[in-house]
Amino acid sequence: EEPLMVSGTDGVGTKLKVAQLIGKHDTVGIDLVAMCVNDILACGAEPLFFLDYIAIGKLKKEHVAKVVGGIAEGCRQAGCALIGGEMAEHPGVMDPDDYDLSGFTVGVVDRPKMIGPDGVVEGDVLVGLRSSGFHSNGYSLVRKVLVEGKTAEELAAPVAELNGETLGDALIAPTRIYVKPVLNCLRNLPGDVHALAHITGGGFIENIPRILPVGLAAKIDRNSYELPPLFKELQKRADISYEKMCNTFNMGIGMVLAVDRNDEEAAIKELRALGEDPVRLGEVVE
Repeated sequence: EEPLMVSGTDGVGTKLKVAQLIGKHDTVGIDLVAMCVNDILACGAEPLFFLDYIAIGKLKKEHVAKVVGGIAEGCRQAGCALIGGEMAEHPGVMDPDDYDLSGFTVGVVDRPKMIGPDGVVEGDVLVGLRSSGFHSNGYSLVRKVLVEGKTAEELAAPVAELNGETLGDALIAPTRIYVKPVLNCLRNLPGDVHALAHITGGGFIENIPRILPVGLAAKIDRNSYELPPLFKELQKRADISYEKMCNTFNMGIGMVLAVDRNDEEAAIKELRALGEDPVRLGEVVE
């Protein structure tokens, strides 16, 4: 009825340092797309196209090919087109093996179908969609606690506390792209989802309030799901409080939906049918 263009831009941050250390460059391209498209998804927008910018110390074709391949895979997962990009060498400014990424996406949403704080009411149920790890946030702390002083070989060793997964694989796992399941849920259950919060930097404490009108709060049940092993390991080694964790990390939940309390069961059933493992986190209260 009234199509609106929605745009978003973001980067991958210091997670790139982990990728460079272990020599795995394809997953960060997925991260780049995910951070942008998940952001515009928060208002119900469908991403249409994506562009990237790569700054690199010295061109290494094999590294760039893997990064761009990851970006293309991210676009496939998001259902949008990769229409172009730019790459620039920065000798003398960046180390030869160093690179940085930024991305930009444009999407569309029909104004009557936009979602946000205006639709959230007391009693709405908060449903979480699981993350694949830290996604692309908090890596300055992650690197200091879990990576600093370690070699690529040490990061490639299985860790018992991570159920045998290597620390390197756990840290470089790409950000989940929620576009297809969430958009399908919005289409199949029109009006049931009132708002979406993308849980990025700032964790639960900064991101969930973005979908709350004045006078309402989110009541989260800590026991509604088990904190993933990677988060437990970081908290133990960093010796920081649960609250501090919630103010920095996604805590295993990458997207939160505010759902009409009368349609909670239908929404959870629909999300499961779309391949998600949703968690009833809590509810919206005064």
